[in-house]
Amino acid sequence: MPEERFDIIDDATGAVIGTASRSECHGNPALIHRSVHVIVLHPDGKRLLLQKRAKTKDIQPGKWDTAVGGHLACGEDYPAAAIREMGEELGLPPDLPLTHRFDMKIRNEIESENTRVYSTVTAGPFTIQKSELDEVAFFTFDELREKVALDAEEFTPMLKRELGIFFGTGE
Repeated sequence: MPEERFDIIDDATGAVIGTASRSECHGNPALIHRSVHVIVLHPDGKRLLLQKRAKTKDIQPGKWDTAVGGHLACGEDYPAAAIREMGEELGLPPDLPLTHRFDMKIRNEIESENTRVYSTVTAGPFTIQKSELDEVAFFTFDELREKVALDAEEFTPMLKRELGIFFGTGE
Protein backbone atom coordinates (compact mmCIF):
# COMPACT_ATOMS: atom_id res chain seq x y z
CA MET A 1 0.00 0.00 0.00
CA PRO A 2 1.49 3.39 -0.97
CA GLU A 3 2.26 5.88 1.78
CA GLU A 4 -0.34 8.64 2.10
CA ARG A 5 0.61 12.03 0.70
CA PHE A 6 -0.33 15.53 1.81
CA ASP A 7 -0.55 18.88 0.06
CA ILE A 8 2.34 21.13 1.12
CA ILE A 9 1.27 24.74 1.45
CA ASP A 10 2.96 28.11 1.40
CA ASP A 11 2.60 29.60 4.88
CA ALA A 12 2.14 33.16 3.63
CA THR A 13 -0.45 32.53 0.93
CA GLY A 14 -1.99 29.16 1.84
CA ALA A 15 -1.41 28.04 -1.76
CA VAL A 16 -0.56 24.41 -2.48
CA ILE A 17 3.06 24.29 -3.64
CA GLY A 18 3.64 20.53 -3.77
CA THR A 19 3.01 17.21 -2.04
CA ALA A 20 4.97 15.10 0.44
CA SER A 21 4.57 11.76 2.18
CA ARG A 22 3.98 11.34 5.91
CA SER A 23 7.58 10.25 6.43
CA GLU A 24 8.83 13.33 4.57
CA CYS A 25 6.61 15.64 6.65
CA HIS A 26 7.49 14.22 10.08
CA GLY A 27 10.75 15.65 11.27
CA ASN A 28 10.76 18.36 8.60
CA PRO A 29 9.00 21.45 10.03
CA ALA A 30 9.53 23.35 6.76
CA LEU A 31 6.95 21.14 5.04
CA ILE A 32 3.69 22.78 6.12
CA HIS A 33 0.58 20.69 5.59
CA ARG A 34 -3.03 20.95 6.76
CA SER A 35 -4.99 19.20 9.47
CA VAL A 36 -8.47 19.36 10.92
CA HIS A 37 -9.80 18.86 14.46
CA VAL A 38 -13.46 18.44 15.44
CA ILE A 39 -14.62 19.26 18.96
CA VAL A 40 -17.59 17.01 19.73
CA LEU A 41 -20.03 18.65 22.14
CA HIS A 42 -22.75 16.77 24.00
CA PRO A 43 -26.32 17.96 23.28
CA ASP A 44 -26.62 19.07 26.92
CA GLY A 45 -24.11 21.86 26.12
CA LYS A 46 -22.04 21.11 29.24
CA ARG A 47 -19.73 18.31 28.12
CA LEU A 48 -17.06 17.73 25.50
CA LEU A 49 -15.88 14.40 24.07
CA LEU A 50 -12.20 13.49 24.22
CA GLN A 51 -10.34 10.56 22.70
CA LYS A 52 -7.57 8.58 24.33
CA ARG A 53 -4.93 7.78 21.75
CA ALA A 54 -4.16 4.11 21.14
CA LYS A 55 -1.02 2.76 22.78
CA THR A 56 0.14 1.77 19.29
CA LYS A 57 -0.14 5.35 17.99
CA ASP A 58 3.21 6.94 17.23
CA ILE A 59 2.59 10.36 18.78
CA GLN A 60 1.79 10.69 22.50
CA PRO A 61 0.02 7.35 23.00
CA GLY A 62 -2.22 6.99 26.04
CA LYS A 63 -2.96 10.74 26.29
CA TRP A 64 -6.32 12.45 25.93
CA ASP A 65 -6.76 14.62 22.87
CA THR A 66 -9.39 16.22 20.63
CA ALA A 67 -12.15 13.75 19.79
CA VAL A 68 -11.49 13.86 16.03
CA GLY A 69 -8.39 14.88 14.17
CA GLY A 70 -6.33 14.16 11.11
CA HIS A 71 -4.42 15.40 8.12
CA LEU A 72 -6.03 16.56 4.90
CA ALA A 73 -5.36 14.25 1.97
CA CYS A 74 -4.12 15.68 -1.32
CA GLY A 75 -6.83 17.81 -2.90
CA GLU A 76 -9.15 17.51 0.12
CA ASP A 77 -10.74 20.57 1.73
CA TYR A 78 -11.23 21.10 5.46
CA PRO A 79 -14.96 20.19 5.70
CA ALA A 80 -14.48 17.01 3.64
CA ALA A 81 -11.56 15.97 5.85
CA ALA A 82 -13.58 16.66 9.01
CA ILE A 83 -16.47 14.52 7.76
CA ARG A 84 -14.12 11.72 6.68
CA GLU A 85 -12.28 11.74 10.02
CA MET A 86 -15.55 11.75 12.01
CA GLY A 87 -16.64 8.66 10.09
CA GLU A 88 -13.32 6.83 10.33
CA GLU A 89 -12.48 7.56 13.96
CA LEU A 90 -15.91 7.63 15.64
CA GLY A 91 -18.32 6.08 13.13
CA LEU A 92 -20.33 9.32 12.91
CA PRO A 93 -22.65 10.02 9.98
CA PRO A 94 -21.58 12.52 7.30
CA ASP A 95 -24.60 14.78 7.76
CA LEU A 96 -23.73 16.17 11.22
CA PRO A 97 -23.51 19.96 10.94
CA LEU A 98 -20.06 21.47 11.44
CA THR A 99 -19.37 24.92 12.92
CA HIS A 100 -16.01 26.54 12.14
CA ARG A 101 -14.56 27.64 15.50
CA PHE A 102 -11.02 28.90 14.84
CA ASP A 103 -7.76 28.24 13.02
CA MET A 104 -4.37 27.67 14.60
CA LYS A 105 -0.84 26.85 13.55
CA ILE A 106 1.12 23.92 14.89
CA ARG A 107 4.86 24.49 14.66
CA ASN A 108 7.29 22.14 16.43
CA GLU A 109 10.31 19.97 15.69
CA ILE A 110 8.10 17.11 14.50
CA GLU A 111 5.71 18.83 12.12
CA SER A 112 4.18 22.05 10.87
CA GLU A 113 0.44 22.19 10.25
CA ASN A 114 -2.24 24.76 9.62
CA THR A 115 -5.18 23.41 11.59
CA ARG A 116 -8.85 24.32 11.25
CA VAL A 117 -11.00 23.51 14.29
CA TYR A 118 -14.71 22.72 13.92
CA SER A 119 -17.35 21.65 16.39
CA THR A 120 -20.37 19.40 16.09
CA VAL A 121 -23.03 18.23 18.53
CA THR A 122 -23.85 14.58 19.18
CA ALA A 123 -24.12 12.08 22.03
CA GLY A 124 -23.17 9.19 19.73
CA PRO A 125 -23.30 6.28 19.48
CA PHE A 126 -19.60 6.05 18.75
CA THR A 127 -17.73 3.24 17.03
CA ILE A 128 -14.08 3.93 17.71
CA GLN A 129 -11.31 3.12 15.27
CA LYS A 130 -9.16 0.74 17.33
CA SER A 131 -5.98 1.49 15.40
CA GLU A 132 -6.25 5.15 16.44
CA LEU A 133 -8.13 5.23 19.76
CA ASP A 134 -8.33 3.27 23.01
CA GLU A 135 -11.48 4.98 24.28
CA VAL A 136 -13.62 8.11 24.18
CA ALA A 137 -15.33 9.85 27.08
CA PHE A 138 -17.25 13.05 27.80
CA PHE A 139 -15.74 15.54 30.26
CA THR A 140 -17.60 18.47 31.79
CA PHE A 141 -16.39 21.97 30.95
CA ASP A 142 -15.47 22.47 34.63
CA GLU A 143 -13.33 19.31 34.63
CA LEU A 144 -11.58 20.45 31.46
CA ARG A 145 -10.89 23.98 32.73
CA GLU A 146 -9.45 22.55 35.95
CA LYS A 147 -7.21 20.08 34.11
CA VAL A 148 -5.92 22.78 31.77
CA ALA A 149 -5.26 25.13 34.71
CA LEU A 150 -3.36 22.34 36.49
CA ASP A 151 -1.41 21.55 33.27
CA ALA A 152 -2.59 17.92 33.40
CA GLU A 153 0.03 15.54 32.03
CA GLU A 154 -2.59 13.17 30.59
CA PHE A 155 -3.65 15.88 28.10
CA THR A 156 -1.56 16.49 24.98
CA PRO A 157 -0.01 19.97 24.74
CA MET A 158 -2.15 20.61 21.65
CA LEU A 159 -5.35 19.75 23.54
CA LYS A 160 -4.43 22.19 26.33
CA ARG A 161 -3.80 24.92 23.77
CA GLU A 162 -7.00 24.14 21.88
CA LEU A 163 -9.10 24.14 25.06
CA GLY A 164 -7.56 27.47 26.08
CA ILE A 165 -8.70 28.99 22.80
CA PHE A 166 -12.11 27.27 23.00
CA PHE A 167 -12.72 28.57 26.54
CA GLY A 168 -11.33 32.03 25.71
CA THR A 169 -8.37 31.80 28.08
CA GLY A 170 -5.65 31.08 25.50
CA GLU A 171 -4.17 32.71 22.41
